[in-house]
Amino acid sequence: MCESNMSFTCDDYTTINTTNDGAEYPKGCLTLALDKEELIKLVNIYKDYPTTTPDTFTEKKIYESGSGKFSRAEEIVAHAKSLGVKKIGITGCAGQLAETRQFINHLKGEGIESYCVICKIGTAHEYITGLPENFNTMENANNPICPPVFQAYLLEREQTELNVIVGLCRDGDSLFIRHSKAPTVHLLVKPVTVEQDSRSN
Repeated sequence: MCESNMSFTCDDYTTINTTNDGAEYPKGCLTLALDKEELIKLVNIYKDYPTTTPDTFTEKKIYESGSGKFSRAEEIVAHAKSLGVKKIGITGCAGQLAETRQFINHLKGEGIESYCVICKIGTAHEYITGLPENFNTMENANNPICPPVFQAYLLEREQTELNVIVGLCRDGDSLFIRHSKAPTVHLLVKPVTVEQDSRSN
């Protein structure tokens, strides 16, 4: 446990209270540490930004109706339909192309258009990013970069309204999310060290 003069984080507690039904909060709880002005400022983010409130209500509706029933793919479809999304962008690793095609077929069955951009698009060499030409971590010296920035740009050009990540590598997914203009969710997460993808159900 943290010392009394240190900042607490949620993992420090054995007692968890995530409701406002009158249950006691543990000493030093971050909920208690938020002052009223901070809380109002944070709540207003939901009120003041038109894309935040629909996402919040949609998440709550899907959670209440599909928790423990929907697969991750079904949750994404429900989310898209609740927001009125007509076109979903898909970005992912070539190694997960089979799963990507399954998801695209699922979207087609639900009447949702999709546009897919996998890694290695553009076949740009690693050294264009600033790496020295003699620096190469792959056996193939001509290996092109995985370009999440390119992928985000192409999906923006296609005017996708919601983007879905299918197995981008670590750092690749964070770069894509940073540069994506549309909201982004994960379908699959790929832990490279074990050379397999982790399917979220």
